[in-house]
Amino acid sequence: MRTYPTAAVVVNLLLGLPAVVPIWLLWYFAVNWPLAALGWTQGEPTENDGMLPWFILAVPVLSVFSGIWWLANHLLRRPRHRHTEPAPAGAYWTTGALLTLVPTGVLIAVVR
Repeated sequence: MRTYPTAAVVVNLLLGLPAVVPIWLLWYFAVNWPLAALGWTQGEPTENDGMLPWFILAVPVLSVFSGIWWLANHLLRRPRHRHTEPAPAGAYWTTGALLTLVPTGVLIAVVR
C-alpha cells in the first residue's frame, strides 16, 4: 500500500461495512450444511428449504461484492506515476482482506 496507503485503508474499512452481509451469508451456509454434515455444528432445525434458495441469494450477493472489492483495490494498488512501484501484491491483498473483515469482527465483539 505504498502508493496511497490512507485511501486504501479507508476504502477497505468502508467496504467492510456492507461486507457484513456476504460474510454472514457464507457463515450461515457453512454452519447449516457442510459443517453440520461433518458433525462440527448443529444446523438450524427449521432450515428445510435446501441449498438452492441460498445459492440463488448468495451467489449474486457474493459476486457483486467481490467484484466491487476487487475493482476498488485493483485501482488503488496501481501506481499513479510512471516511476512509482506498485505495492507488493501479497501484502496489499492480504492487508486489504483483513481490513475488510474488521467491521465484522467489531460487530461480533459488540453483539457477544
